[in-house]
Amino acid sequence: MIVVHHLNNSRSQRILWLLEELGLEYEIKKYRRDAKTMLAPPELRAVHPLGKSPVVQVDNTVVAESGAIIEYLVGRYGNGGSGALAPAPGTPGRLHYTYFLHYAEGSAMPPLLLKLVFDHVENGPAPFFVRPLARAIANKVKDSFVLPQIRQHLAFLEGELGKRTWFAGDDFSAADIQMSFPLEAAAARGGLDGQYPNLVAFLDKIHARPAYRRALERGGQYDFVK
Repeated sequence: MIVVHHLNNSRSQRILWLLEELGLEYEIKKYRRDAKTMLAPPELRAVHPLGKSPVVQVDNTVVAESGAIIEYLVGRYGNGGSGALAPAPGTPGRLHYTYFLHYAEGSAMPPLLLKLVFDHVENGPAPFFVRPLARAIANKVKDSFVLPQIRQHLAFLEGELGKRTWFAGDDFSAADIQMSFPLEAAAARGGLDGQYPNLVAFLDKIHARPAYRRALERGGQYDFVK
């Protein structure tokens, strides 16, 4: 039995989507973020010491980190990762696939997370005598570093989808599932709009996939989806 420890509005939504694309049966154990801190509840630490989601249990095996989970599930249930949500080993598509599995969290997400942090610094509660300084610092960091980084990544990804139908090639793959989270985050708060038509089209295509819709029905409300 596959059990997904699923936190609302988190990366675990794409693991539910992956399982739907693979046509696998699975159980969901749901957790809710703290309404004030938006942090995961401490109960998740009983599953994995870091107390974060996603975490997947397959029989007696516990796997954490989205990329590792995707590689594990596709390798175990997707014909060894060849021809089912992953290009064949040794092909150019496989190199693109591996790249974007790692790029999503290693390169694309950090500037988006920084923007979230500095948005909170700019708009969050603070003593009145500190607030102007905090806002000035947050704006300076965002304008000089964070936003240019986000725009650089979006321009790169827009160009990549100008070369191929999907991130790994002409066929949909698990790399597209992995890339969904940073792009949905960018659409929600990172400036992904009509000036990036290939990325907008990508989001429209994944949102229309039946497996994506089924995962939403099972996982619950997902605020990145507009």
